[in-house]
Amino acid sequence: MQPETPEAQQVRVLTLEAFADTIIPGVKRSADDRAIAGVSTDGGAVESGALALMEDPAGGFALLLGTLSEALNAHATGYAEANGLTPDPTVPPFVALAFDHRTALLSQLLAMEGPEKEMWVGLALFSNMAYDSAAHMNTRDALAAGHPGLLAIGITRPDDDGLWRFPDYSYGRPLSRLHPHTTPTGSPA
Repeated sequence: MQPETPEAQQVRVLTLEAFADTIIPGVKRSADDRAIAGVSTDGGAVESGALALMEDPAGGFALLLGTLSEALNAHATGYAEANGLTPDPTVPPFVALAFDHRTALLSQLLAMEGPEKEMWVGLALFSNMAYDSAAHMNTRDALAAGHPGLLAIGITRPDDDGLWRFPDYSYGRPLSRLHPHTTPTGSPA
């Protein structure tokens, strides 16, 4: 496999960020940010680290990201032609699509009958995992950094000693009584 050129790397990064932003939209990082459409006022998949999670070798997608980026841009070119759109040639074809067109294209690629559905669903899962669970980070570190997804779903910070305790029951009441021989640490006796 040939090493990626800086230009190819930029195309890959912008394309994958635009994909992740279409799955879970976020706020633009700057006024000239093209990858993030800016349809949200909160942090989305990109700010949550979707690209870092996609690039993690443990996930199994890292070696495919260049190919997936090329395929997504080829689909975007076909979509633009089929819909009479003239994309901006200064950015990758998928990035050049407006958010509603990105969404329409991904709806086609992720459809049940889509022949490539599995690879696009896999990529979408990485965007969701980065946002919903910060799967690529230690939870304490993610919360300390203000991870937008964890904060949005209400993950609380640990106690001062670094442990999470839940003094209030999630249903407002205990689900069962403790066994009389349960130890102070919660273990059965």
